[in-house]
Amino acid sequence: MAISIDDIKKLRAMTGAGLADVKKALTEAEGDFDKAKELLRERGLAIAAKRSDRETSNGCVLVKAVDGFAATIALKCETDFVANGADFIALTQGILDAAIAAKAKDIEAVKALTINGQTAQEAVTQRSGITGEKMELDGYLVLEGENIEVYDHMGKHTLCTMVQTNKPAAEIGHKLAMQVAAMKPVALDAQSIDPKILDEEYRTAVEKTKLEQVQKYVDMKIKKAGINPNLVDSEDHIESNMSKGWLTQEQADEARKIIAEAKPEGEAQLKMPMIEGIAKGRVEKFKKESCLVDQEFQFGDGDKQTVAQWLAQQDKELKIVDFKRFTLVAE
Repeated sequence: MAISIDDIKKLRAMTGAGLADVKKALTEAEGDFDKAKELLRERGLAIAAKRSDRETSNGCVLVKAVDGFAATIALKCETDFVANGADFIALTQGILDAAIAAKAKDIEAVKALTINGQTAQEAVTQRSGITGEKMELDGYLVLEGENIEVYDHMGKHTLCTMVQTNKPAAEIGHKLAMQVAAMKPVALDAQSIDPKILDEEYRTAVEKTKLEQVQKYVDMKIKKAGINPNLVDSEDHIESNMSKGWLTQEQADEARKIIAEAKPEGEAQLKMPMIEGIAKGRVEKFKKESCLVDQEFQFGDGDKQTVAQWLAQQDKELKIVDFKRFTLVAE
């Protein structure tokens, strides 16, 4: 049967599918809209299943706050070409709008929301069928309460933040949201950091310090032999520097011998109280750099201040209640 352009437009508006896909589905369904919608859904499922092992490193991140409820969500895909498409961004916005309206608490609740007669997850799967790329919802974060400011970094839809204060402060809240975007804090203050994170930071700091102390011992031994440690800091560098004439065969052999002997000597001489002291100092540095209130504020008037100091200067009663941050960008 003949399919009219009006029917094609109607189903496309209902599903967001491409013109060719809509026409094909309507033709196969002999004009039955419900059957055509099911065909489009099944094709989306089939494509999604085929690409289930693909990496979704691109996408669209959006944020919104309405009447004491704010949320950010990411719809992820495989390529930036699809991520920057108007239809893909519109789908992300539609899902976020529905989530805000329903005050959805988690990603599973978002996936179950009804959008244009289908669930959000079905809409994503259908869109996957249209583009031929794997897609998935992720990064759903929520803040509830008054005085929430939101920020879409540079309007690029790849990094969004939300900041809540204890009293109205739109301009200050916006700058704080920019701070969160720029400096990626992991907690509001030292007391808020997950103990597991601090434990891992300490263990990493201990191992890093051990390696550094051993390397210092090795470098000292190499220098005593009259060899530049920078020329022999790896086997690749040794070979490369020999080919350039910067290192003789005899020096290379001697350096290898010193390294083999000095490493276990250096490890045997490690002083754990000193190692632990340096590691604790590194953890304190991590806290300062990772806790929002202790970070150096990036959007002041030039004076070096922590976020807490800058806030007190603006309003002594103003406090940060909470913040959220989500990005698709590798950091």
